[in-house]
Amino acid sequence: MPDRLSTDTLDQELIPGARNAIRGCLRLKPEERITIITDEATQEIAAALQSEVEEIGAEHAVFVLEHHALRPLTGMPSVILEDLATSQVSIFCAQTQRGELGSRIQMTSVVNKHRLRHGHMVNISRQIMLEGMRADFLEVDALSQRLVERARMTQKVSCQTPMGTDYVAEISPKLKWLKTSGIITQEKWGNLPGGEIFTSPLNSNGVFVVDGVVGDYLCQKYGDIQETPLRIEIENNRIRSLQCDNEVLLEEFRAYTSMDENSNRVGEFAVGTNTACTRVIGNILQDEKIPGIHIAFGHPYAEHTGQNWISKTHIDCVGRDFDIWFDDKKVMEAGKFLV
Repeated sequence: MPDRLSTDTLDQELIPGARNAIRGCLRLKPEERITIITDEATQEIAAALQSEVEEIGAEHAVFVLEHHALRPLTGMPSVILEDLATSQVSIFCAQTQRGELGSRIQMTSVVNKHRLRHGHMVNISRQIMLEGMRADFLEVDALSQRLVERARMTQKVSCQTPMGTDYVAEISPKLKWLKTSGIITQEKWGNLPGGEIFTSPLNSNGVFVVDGVVGDYLCQKYGDIQETPLRIEIENNRIRSLQCDNEVLLEEFRAYTSMDENSNRVGEFAVGTNTACTRVIGNILQDEKIPGIHIAFGHPYAEHTGQNWISKTHIDCVGRDFDIWFDDKKVMEAGKFLV
């Protein structure tokens, strides 16, 4: 059975971000149905989302993961997957635990099959609700649209940073650029807060210095790694070498990117476009939306990009203060867009 969260003592500071999510990003209508998936650690934010749904008057179901399965999840509970299939809109609003990516891929497979408008709020926090989720997503969408139109005519994207990133991605017209600006459609579910365009590169080479954050459960463990950046040398789209003064992080990252034959392969190449995100906060959900470049090793979202390989892992890598060129046209300088 679904759960119901108490909305009697809502944190009012969460309401603007929740309203942005439900009304602005997902555009829930009274005649629609929404499934909200949360966990015990994130119930307060889910309650704010639920209150907005109730105000609209839409039918809804809320599931607290720990009420239906042990964590870390070995699979998404069938009761949740079955409920998703009956909705038009959904939100995953919960914290990650190690080894749970497979369960989230099960969930998004149902989302893709039934073309739900899905907001992915993995590791959402109160801080993000007060910052990135308060963005003007119509403005973010307009910027993202300008960029994605240029990106689709670009053959290579180059980027550099003061910390030593010097990296070039080759772009193929056969691999799609996608826009996830926070305005979510049936065509592609998106993270909330939104604000990025991305593709899967045909090939890439160079050095990428991660002086922001790394993704998945490593982000919760290490947060902002500016003091001990991770230097990644990439050759023919795969990791050639890794360097980091934090040896524990280095070995965990090496292990993560060695799980399957494509775990060390660049699957995602993205440009963050959420101008409300102005600084690294140590949370990948928001930090990957900071204006700049982030890449991910592993799963290339093949179902959307058209890439011809897959992986069971996906780990994002975020840097700071980028200069970016689309072919020979400079579109960012020191982290500020020029378009």
